[in-house]
Amino acid sequence: MNAKTCSPWKWGLFLFTLPIVTGCGSAVKRIVVTNPLPIDRQSETVAIRLADLKDFTAGSAPEALTIKEAASKQAFVRQLLDYDQDGTPDELIFQVDIRAKEQKKYLLTKAPKGASEPPKPERATFSRFVPERIDDYAWENDRVAFRTYGPEAQRLVEEKQPGGTLSSGIDLWLKRTPYPVIEKWYAGHLDSAGFYHVDHGEGYDPYHVGASRGTGGAGVWLDGNLLAGKNFIRYRTIATGPIRTVFELDYAPWSPYGIQETKRISLDLGSNFSKFEVRLNAQQAPPNYTLGITLHDGRGEPRLNREEGWFRHWEPIDDSFVGEGIVLDPGLVDNALVHRSQTPDQSQILIATRPQNGMLTYYAGFAWLKSGQVTSVEDWEAMLKKQAQCMAQPLQVKIE
Repeated sequence: MNAKTCSPWKWGLFLFTLPIVTGCGSAVKRIVVTNPLPIDRQSETVAIRLADLKDFTAGSAPEALTIKEAASKQAFVRQLLDYDQDGTPDELIFQVDIRAKEQKKYLLTKAPKGASEPPKPERATFSRFVPERIDDYAWENDRVAFRTYGPEAQRLVEEKQPGGTLSSGIDLWLKRTPYPVIEKWYAGHLDSAGFYHVDHGEGYDPYHVGASRGTGGAGVWLDGNLLAGKNFIRYRTIATGPIRTVFELDYAPWSPYGIQETKRISLDLGSNFSKFEVRLNAQQAPPNYTLGITLHDGRGEPRLNREEGWFRHWEPIDDSFVGEGIVLDPGLVDNALVHRSQTPDQSQILIATRPQNGMLTYYAGFAWLKSGQVTSVEDWEAMLKKQAQCMAQPLQVKIE
């Protein structure tokens, strides 16, 4: 982790591709995607830097780009992402299903004027700031939903007023429908307080965060105690779309080390895991940056797989079970432990990490038994293991 610096933070693009090779003068680019793993991969996102296509896109708008499978000529849903919000897209993404060790080819073309639009997506990702519920920030895809809390919710607690939440932890919304629920559930809450805490057939929010880390919140582990920051103070919505939603949260300096953090959080269609890309600065280098998963009332089963870089909890909630987990590069883990405490919300799985050059990337997510996505704790462990493998060996992408 970096000590305090006077230079402004700058985000790069966070891609899962190998360096891309391009040619010149062609009306079509062929994209070759290779799966290096001996496992099938579904709904895997392919990312292409538009800076590598300047010769190809010259004289045309990025919106004219289309992507098709080379063999069948089937058109794919694609999304353009403007990470730095300068009005010019930085990246084109699309999703593929690819078998173990398979290589697949796709065609990138420029649609002529008046050509048909790319196929309409059947499902989508979504995120937004929710001022009508104090000031949550919520996000979802076709499988999972999350939320966390803003400065007004913090103020209410600190001024001993009702309705607030003081936490930088991550809340889970258990859904069992592929269509979006955030707007509907918040609207229901306005009409009937606590609406989303009751399962009306689509899922609900029975998950308690409180002062814990929820699933994926962070802190500093020091002398047997976890120091943690408070609610986010600013947000920026970068993208909501058919394939990926992206946003950033800023936090006020916290702990004796003066840690200042910005979290870029993204969630892709078809994934149970939010990706956290954390940028850190500190007045004094802290001993660690620790990630957590709450153990709630202690009836769940934690497991730490430090060698493979995944950590999970499997717990009963009401009449079903939920698996929560964190996945990251095992080389960044200094220590991992199951911490049990008599203090409310402080019994947690804790993973002490070493950020590199002030940056840390990890995945945090869950699966609910009633969603049908898993049928057992073994299924949940298999999902975590696969996420760790895909993170370690991303799809290889080449443009010809």
